[in-house]
Amino acid sequence: MAKRERVMRMSVEQPLWRALTAYRVLTMLYAVGLFATAYDEFPRPWIAVAYYAVLAGWTLATLPRVASAARCTKRFLAADLTVAVVGILLTPVADAHERVQAGGPTLPSIWTAGAVLAFAIKGGWRWAALASGLVAVANLVERGSPARDTVHNVILVCIASVAIGYVVEVARASERTLARALEIEAATRERERLARDIHDSVLQVLAMVQRRGAVIGGEAAELGRMAGEQEVALRTLVSGGLVPVSRVSEDAAEGALVRAVDEEPEVSGPVDLRALLAPYAGARVSLAEPGAPVPLAPAAAREVAAAVGAALDNVRRHAGQDARAWILVEDEPGEVIVTVRDDGPGIPEGRLVQAEGEGRLGVALSIRGRLRDLGGSAELISVPGQGTEVELKVPKDVTNPRGKAERR
Repeated sequence: MAKRERVMRMSVEQPLWRALTAYRVLTMLYAVGLFATAYDEFPRPWIAVAYYAVLAGWTLATLPRVASAARCTKRFLAADLTVAVVGILLTPVADAHERVQAGGPTLPSIWTAGAVLAFAIKGGWRWAALASGLVAVANLVERGSPARDTVHNVILVCIASVAIGYVVEVARASERTLARALEIEAATRERERLARDIHDSVLQVLAMVQRRGAVIGGEAAELGRMAGEQEVALRTLVSGGLVPVSRVSEDAAEGALVRAVDEEPEVSGPVDLRALLAPYAGARVSLAEPGAPVPLAPAAAREVAAAVGAALDNVRRHAGQDARAWILVEDEPGEVIVTVRDDGPGIPEGRLVQAEGEGRLGVALSIRGRLRDLGGSAELISVPGQGTEVELKVPKDVTNPRGKAERR
């Protein structure tokens, strides 16, 4: 089957960078507008004009720098904060002393908060505290004394930046935890999928070789013994070992990154479940099906047919070669029900739990696991001496097994 790769990115941080980009442009225009409205009150306006020319050029030229954490380097943050601090310190040089003492705005005005917020988003609350502290010192130097409005503005910027920095740190930790959880989930589902396939093929072949070897005797008995040992080892590996995960996470600049590789379905449209179940019918297996097609998504139909095959394998292994089995297919409005019943001796109470503990996962994975991945259910009813009945239910609206469904 062809493979395709899906990329799912989970990031709370990235929208903050986009918001910061817009904030820098808007506050730059706001600072220039404040100056334009009070141009006549500046004794040395040419200093302010030169600074605003630098500020506008710097803001527009560095927009790509504040697009993500990867581009926002420490050197850029230091230079950006320097532009803000220099503007604050130039305010008493360009503006009138009376306006400065009366609490007039600094040259960069609220643009300074953007430089501090960049520190917060990039490095968390500690970096935010450092940047806001430097801005506080520059404001005190600009005013010459700790006036009430200056202290108020400084504390406001400090609290806001530290809070945002803390939220960013928590968001990053949550993203890493979520990515790791998806890794574990993917590994578990991949292990179960492989366990089903192995149970349906390799383990059954090894078990057959062991039984036939014991019957034939001689060198075949030794071959059967070795096959039995390998069967036990493989069951232990399947039931307890993890396989390489199909998802990986990266603590990238744009958030936790999860890649998942899926198989493209061979058939795009629904298939008739009856066609997949027909090969199971035989001299000792009766198939009762509706007269009309039973459409299911290709992946769902294959999984249901494989679960039916696993149930029939259990009949042959545990009820004997002479046992009879019946397959009943029911096409309900919202779901498809497939029932597999046999006339064997039944399953003793507690035997399934014991089998799972021994690593025999035929019912747990080959049957129940498949239906669970489809969003359906598998119910097993067995009465000693009266046979066993397995009822499989799968919703019609399922498109892919849940383990392969795309997460957004």
